[in-house]
Parts: sequence; C-alpha cells; structure tokens
Amino acid sequence: MYILGLSCFYHDSAAALIKDGVIVAAAQEERFTRIRHDSAFPAQAIAYCLAEAGISARDIAHVAFYDKPLVKFERILETYLATAPLGISSFLMALPLWLKEKLWMPSLITDNLGEKVPLLFLEHHESHAASAFYPSPFQRAAFLTMDGVGEWATTSYGRGVDNTLTLLGEMDFPHSLGLLYSAFTYFTGFKVNSAEYKVMGLAPYGEPRYVQTILDNLIDLKPDGSFRMNMKYFDYCAGLKMTGEEMDALFDGPPRKPESKLTQREMDLARSLQEVTEEIMLRAVRHVHKVTGEKNLVLAGGVALNCVGNGRVLREGPFDDIWIQPAAGDAGGALGAALFAWHAYLGQPRTTSGGGRDSQRGSYLGPVYADREIEEYLQLNDIAYRKVAPEDLAEEVAEILANENVVGWFQGRMEFGPRALGARSIIGDARSPKMQSIMNLKIKYRESFRPFAPSVLAERVSDWFEIDRPSPYMLLVANVRRDRCITTTAEQDQLFGIERLNIARSEIPAVTHVDYSARIQTVAREDHPAYYDLIAAFERKTGCPVIINTSFNVRGEPIVCRPKEAYTCFMRTEMDYLVMGNFIVAKSQQKELVTDTNWRKEFALD
Repeated sequence: MYILGLSCFYHDSAAALIKDGVIVAAAQEERFTRIRHDSAFPAQAIAYCLAEAGISARDIAHVAFYDKPLVKFERILETYLATAPLGISSFLMALPLWLKEKLWMPSLITDNLGEKVPLLFLEHHESHAASAFYPSPFQRAAFLTMDGVGEWATTSYGRGVDNTLTLLGEMDFPHSLGLLYSAFTYFTGFKVNSAEYKVMGLAPYGEPRYVQTILDNLIDLKPDGSFRMNMKYFDYCAGLKMTGEEMDALFDGPPRKPESKLTQREMDLARSLQEVTEEIMLRAVRHVHKVTGEKNLVLAGGVALNCVGNGRVLREGPFDDIWIQPAAGDAGGALGAALFAWHAYLGQPRTTSGGGRDSQRGSYLGPVYADREIEEYLQLNDIAYRKVAPEDLAEEVAEILANENVVGWFQGRMEFGPRALGARSIIGDARSPKMQSIMNLKIKYRESFRPFAPSVLAERVSDWFEIDRPSPYMLLVANVRRDRCITTTAEQDQLFGIERLNIARSEIPAVTHVDYSARIQTVAREDHPAYYDLIAAFERKTGCPVIINTSFNVRGEPIVCRPKEAYTCFMRTEMDYLVMGNFIVAKSQQKELVTDTNWRKEFALD
C-alpha cells in the first residue's frame, strides 16, 4: 500500500512516499523549483516520488497532510481579532492566499493528483512527533517537538510505544521557543525562517551579557521548561515584523540592518539567546523524562535543528540516548504524516530493525542519476571530463583533496532535509588552515564567521571528537578532543569577536569553531559506500579520517539536485574539481560560462 505525505504553504514544502510502512522517497520542493524554502504546493516533489516508485496517482491509497488548515486559520483569525486594528495590514496580506488556496486543500490535492484519493489531515505537531518516533531506532521513547507554531501548539511532548503516539502536554501560541529564536534572528539582521542557524553559528563569538535581560524581561521561564513571553516586546501577532520598539530600548538600539556590518552587540545577543535556548531545552527534556519515565528521547520541529542545544541535551540530559529527525522542520512533517497514517491511523505494526539502526537510511531519499545520464549531460554540453574506474575513484579524489583542492561531490541519492551529507556536498581538507576562509569567501560567498562541519568515519569519531556515538545527520555538536587541540597564547586569548576567527585551534582547524566545537557527521559504509570509501582513502593518505563537508550550493541557492545545477554551481565558484558519479571534471579544462546569469540576482540572499 502506498501512502503519500505532503507539507506546504508555510516553508519547506515537501512530499514523501512510503510503501507498506517503508520509506520509498522524500524530497523538498525547493530542490526542483530552485526557490529556497519554497512554500508552494509540492507538485514536482510529488512527481519525483511517484516516478521513483514507478507508480501513478491512482496507485496511492491515502494522502496524509501535515496539518489542519481550518484550525490554523481559526488561530490566525482569533489572533487578528485580539489585536485589531493593529494587525489589519498583515491580515490583508495573508487573506488572499488563504481564500484562494489554503482553505481548499482537498480540492487542491485532488486537482494536482488528477485522482480523488482518501485524505487524512493531522495536527502539525502530531506530524512532527510521528517523523521523530516512527523512523527512530527505538521501540518506545519519549518525544519532544518544538518549533515556531503549528495550528496552536508550539511545543508538545508525549510517548511513543510500538505503533502508537500519546500526547501528554503542549504549550500554545504565542509563547514559542521557535518564534523567540526567529525574533532574535530578525533583530540581529538575518532572514527569519531561513537563517536561524547563522545566529547559532555566531553565538560562540559573543559574550552572554544579555542572558539575564532576556530572562527578566522577555520570558517568564518555569522549572519545567514552559514559559510565557512578554508580548509587548514582540510584533509578530499583529505586525509585519518580529519585534517592536520596546525591544530596541532593551538591547541598546534598533535591529541590525541586513547585510550591514556585524558588531559585538549582535554576537553577544546571539550568545545570550543560545544560552537561554539551551536552558529551555534542558529544562523541557528533564520534565519530559520525569513525566514519561522513558530511557530514550526523539526530537523534531525546527528547534531540533539547533545542534548545539541537542549536544547539551545528549551530554547533560537525563535520557540514555536521543534520535533527531534529520528533516526536523516542516519538510519532515510530510514524512511524519505518511508514517502516522500507516501505523496510527491504519493500525499497522511497527518493529525496529535493531542494532541501533533507524529506518531513515541516512536520509538519502531523493533523486539519483546513473553514470549513463551524467555522461550524456557532459557530452551534450561539450564539457571536458575524465572517466575513472569505480575502484579507483576514492583514491583519486582523496589525492585531490590532500593537495588542498576544493571538490564538488555529487554521488548517489540526494539528501532529504536541510543538511548535505555526502551526496550533494562541497568537500575539502579539514587539516588546512586556509580552507575555511577559501570556502566561505570564494566558494560559498557567505559570511566569514560561519563554521564548516566535519565528516568523519563513524568508527573513528571518538578518536577525534568528545562524543561516543554516531551522529549521522550532522545534528549533534561536540568538542574536538582536547589532545587534538592547540593551546592558544595569552595574546590570542585577549582577542574578541571575529578577531578570533583565524587562529588554528586544532589539528583540523577548518572544522574547529572558535569554542573548539564541531557539528559532526559520522559516515557509515552501509549508508553511503562511496562517501565512506573516499574518507577512508583520505585517511590512508594523510592519517586523518576527517574532511570538510558543506552543502553544494552558493549563498541563497537550494542545494543542487541535478547534474546541470551541480556543473553551473561549480563553474560559478572557485571550486577546483567536480566529481559526479565516476566522472572527474577539472576547472582548469573548462570553458567560461558565456551565457551565465548573475546568480546573486537569481537567488535571494538568506
């Protein structure tokens, strides 16, 4: 039986297809439309899922949608009525899309599929909880979901056992950890619902001097992690921005203008917010543990992408182990909705595979291109390339990396979720002191402060990082092992903010953040053999089982999906090589892109 899960109309629209409870395919719409965080109906993602399974819409038994549009509309109406007439401008902006599309979801789905398929609408946080529990390696676990807002809920928790999910508590709008984080994302001059991870990356440069200000004025935090927000500082209920003028007075001035210079204030705000966020997460998981008595915890919702907070939950929280849905944001709701329909709605049993393995299969659930298709593209476009025997590929690319070249790596099925995990990645030598600067400014064209993540062989992770378990989805942060770190001088310790950026802090400086932390991806051969073999070959050459892994895109662009996008991105940047399947493309042998457009105009900066 095929079940199609869908999410759309807020951000990160997606489709996911399961067959008899097994995940067949999943993808975000942005990868096909090339509009980052695309919120449109996921027509192209659906088409991909059906093609991957070799079926048509008439073969689908159920469509599961990730939220309840009518209940969400009710919340929006009630919010506007409560704040009227202040919210009239934003209400008038939102209303047309609701009247035209969102309130007519059954018709919209039927019209797009061309078939009338039984529909199931879930609560937003029910979909998040399902996406966290059902693919996890645990037969039973507590769940905690935290995001901006669904219908009303902004946080929920409960218990998953076998094929059932039981909700035990929730916190409702407007009190929301996700919206608190987004408010500071706006206030520090970054794009809301897009750049929250930049705030997290900026935090280690700052000092926590605003923590008490936040706790004294913005939120009333309780011992169980619940809180109420002082709405006089926030404008998102009634206005077109996240914060109000009261916030300006509290934090020494107005919000930073986007793209203007970052100052120590923004760094201190980021650090303070991150510390408050981690405190809320820790209090919440302790409460959930106390209420459920479970040994394991699963997480989803946008806040679960805060890998620094996740790392503290793992290290300092009461649970034996945690698992985080790699597509923790709204995209993952499509997968959760489909799995909920199979297990909870249809009552189908669920058994884990054992051995600590989840059923998300590395989250490599997107399109794949065979060597035949890649070579056809290269020849059709008169692109110079060299074909390598499969058994030689890892050694050749490892040699290229060891010589400090930057490589676009396009291998196997595209990742589902916001992280590149070695299928659509830009990779480099983590030992190189200059690689972070090269990649940020000449490859990604993004802010210089942003750190890069390491990919490490799963069995070697504890030899390099202070963590004792897999982190396959780059959702846990841990420190580089102390014996791999370089002691800074007294003079270096006096530096502040961005001045701290260019100090080599470990044997792998390109992936070591200024606080010695790293956002780790462990690579297991059973998940991605080609990527594993490459890192293993790199270790044989260099003695280091760690490489840099960042997403294959430029700033503002969705991660590449097809060979054409990979080659275009490769040519627009200063990458040295592109490796697609068993083909190596050298930049030195390429002709200029004479018909190229200005990508800075093509992709809105995030």
